[in-house]
Amino acid sequence: MDRLIQEFITALSAQRNASVNTLGAYGTDLRQLAEFLQLKGVTGWADVTPAVVSQYVIDLRDRGYATTSIARKVAAMKSFFHFLHSRQFIDRNPGESLDTPKVEKFPPVVLTPQEVQKLFSVVRTETPAGQRDHAMLHCLASTGMRVTELVSRDVAHVDLARGEIRCRGRNQRERVLPISPAGQRALAHYLDNGRGELVHDRTEPALFVNHHGQRLTRQGFWLIMKSYARVAGIKHMTPHTMRHSFALDMLDKGNDLRTVQELLGHANISTTQVYAQMRRGNGGSVVTVLDGIGRGGLELAALRDGLDPLLNSTL
Repeated sequence: MDRLIQEFITALSAQRNASVNTLGAYGTDLRQLAEFLQLKGVTGWADVTPAVVSQYVIDLRDRGYATTSIARKVAAMKSFFHFLHSRQFIDRNPGESLDTPKVEKFPPVVLTPQEVQKLFSVVRTETPAGQRDHAMLHCLASTGMRVTELVSRDVAHVDLARGEIRCRGRNQRERVLPISPAGQRALAHYLDNGRGELVHDRTEPALFVNHHGQRLTRQGFWLIMKSYARVAGIKHMTPHTMRHSFALDMLDKGNDLRTVQELLGHANISTTQVYAQMRRGNGGSVVTVLDGIGRGGLELAALRDGLDPLLNSTL
């Protein structure tokens, strides 16, 4: 069963140019389905019936999966079974009549300027890993990059003389993003000091590396972010929180939707429009707050003491 899942993932990658994260999620979802089917005595995709597929969805609900997760798993199943049927691996499509759960849409979670200051203030910039983390947070906050885009950057993508970083998004279009003055300073400090202490192979191209001197992964970044958020007392942090905060800040500063769309790399402006309904309207600016950090910003030494002592030595 796994062979056909892999064929589907390969075809999906070629036809839709899907992101690595999407392909990985679909593969995981379909292998989870295969495990459920085997428990039910179904050993081949041709033997799957609409009834057993419905049982699987009910089982997911009973196990407490979020509606968003179930909706993604159903979407993966429907796409997979359509693939199998179109390639004549199965005679009928057992997922054809399966309904995708309706997902309630919530507004993106953003940080207040005060929370941004707290987050930055718990980073120890006297250590190589802290210098890296400080530069990463500034890059996210001042460019709105996705985390996957951030960890995919190489040193060659940074042009500090121009204050820019080149970024390639999901649609493979390259965009050149301006870095805030504070972000430029943080990156320069990291490149001149911290990165040299972290890398073991001087030919390593990655901009941000872990304690092994290899490219930091998305998962590694998220562990770092969660630790800082916990110490700063920020409970609603997600990998996209800085990106959402950046988008809202750009609109608050008077930029139009089309400009913000280009900065974020959204294929459709309707994705960007959700931020227009969240305007703070109070002049609060995340980037303005960031520009002041490191020059008399909040001192939260007590919070710093609560950091996981393994954070800077293991990631």
